[in-house]
Amino acid sequence: MTHQVHIIGGGLAGSEAAWQLARRGVKVRLSEMRGGGGSTDAHQTQGLAELVCSNSFRSDDDTKNAVGLLHHEMRRLDSLIMAAGEKARVPAGSAMAVDRDLFSAEVQRALEDHPNVEVVRETIDALPIQGMTIVATGPLTAASLAQSIVAATGADRLAFFDAIAPIVHRDSIDMSKAWIQSRWDKTTTASNEGGDYINCPMTREQYEAFVQGLLDAEKGEFKEWEANTPYFDGCMPIEVMAERGIETLRYGPMKGVGLDNPYDRTEEHPQGRWPYAVVQLRQDNKLGTLWNMVGFQTKMKYGAQVDLLRTIPGLENAEFARLGGMHRNTFINSPELLDRQLRLKSAPHIRFAGQVTGCEGYVESTAVGLLAGMMAAAELAGEQWTSPPPTSAMGALLSHITGDAEAASYQPMNVNFGLFPPLHDVKKKARKEAYTERAKVDFGVWLEGQRVPA
Repeated sequence: MTHQVHIIGGGLAGSEAAWQLARRGVKVRLSEMRGGGGSTDAHQTQGLAELVCSNSFRSDDDTKNAVGLLHHEMRRLDSLIMAAGEKARVPAGSAMAVDRDLFSAEVQRALEDHPNVEVVRETIDALPIQGMTIVATGPLTAASLAQSIVAATGADRLAFFDAIAPIVHRDSIDMSKAWIQSRWDKTTTASNEGGDYINCPMTREQYEAFVQGLLDAEKGEFKEWEANTPYFDGCMPIEVMAERGIETLRYGPMKGVGLDNPYDRTEEHPQGRWPYAVVQLRQDNKLGTLWNMVGFQTKMKYGAQVDLLRTIPGLENAEFARLGGMHRNTFINSPELLDRQLRLKSAPHIRFAGQVTGCEGYVESTAVGLLAGMMAAAELAGEQWTSPPPTSAMGALLSHITGDAEAASYQPMNVNFGLFPPLHDVKKKARKEAYTERAKVDFGVWLEGQRVPA
């Protein structure tokens, strides 16, 4: 098939860009190195859109949450990633989580079945010198291609560490010590057994011993060239959080508020007292056989992980489908290097999309891929491109990546209301709802002016 756009990278952003282009009648060549001689330290399969870290797309609340609003906008643009996510959805309270294998299979099936998409398993070692291209290689860009990007941009790569949380086999969890409940009892129609999370409670003594164990555990060593690479706060290793103070984890992933421990009932608290600290696990697959340890990204060595995690009440005999790990993520200085249509200023036939641009998170990466696909389709059709309004989630994220952020201190960023034009005349308590209401109206007006795919 003769292609009109070459997409390099079959992750979330590349897959979404391919879908948006194909739906608009554009012929796409989607190159994915896994299965074509390439690999990464984080991927475990050759499936398109594989989720290498968490299985969660985070909050699905589009009334007062920025990422939930981003979900809403992407659904309105017929996002493949959001549609596949619905088909592979598993219980996660007000969040959207998926069975990662079913999700990847659904994305791959949709793309391979589309007559305008050719999926090619091949390694691309250098940026193409001509032809419309979208680089969506993600944070795990192969070294050869990364060097080609450095040569084209005239700037060194920026990088940060991302971490992977362990996954536990459900039948190895001792449910005589743990229980199922969502925080504040917030559940969804996908919920089962009265909640979406397995909760393992800790007393003060157990918590303090666990924190000390984190500090004392043997950690993975960094190579010399990795020594000064910063962490991204959204995926901070749990032992690094522990180093920030004894109480840090109790106000982060191990907070016990809103959870009633049924094994600690009193006359004053007949439903159960809030635990001093808690470890939560979230369902990771449709069958409910695998559960992800929420917020437990780690760089501990495997043996140390097993020993310490089995001190958690309810996980004494835990069997792990996957232990935690670390990988180095790469991104470019987008505000300096890209124009407002994600094109490389020094080579405008090349667009960048996804996490390699410096956005952070599955949904944000997908959204930037979606926009890159729409931009490329408009350019091919000779149409003038108009970006989503900066008051919308997609518009705010795009503005941050392509110019609003300070290039000298540019760092990965999740979508958040701090990226939106401020609403100073709205009371603080009502501000989030006001942001989402304004965004939906403005996004709807913008959407009316977009060409609807055949």
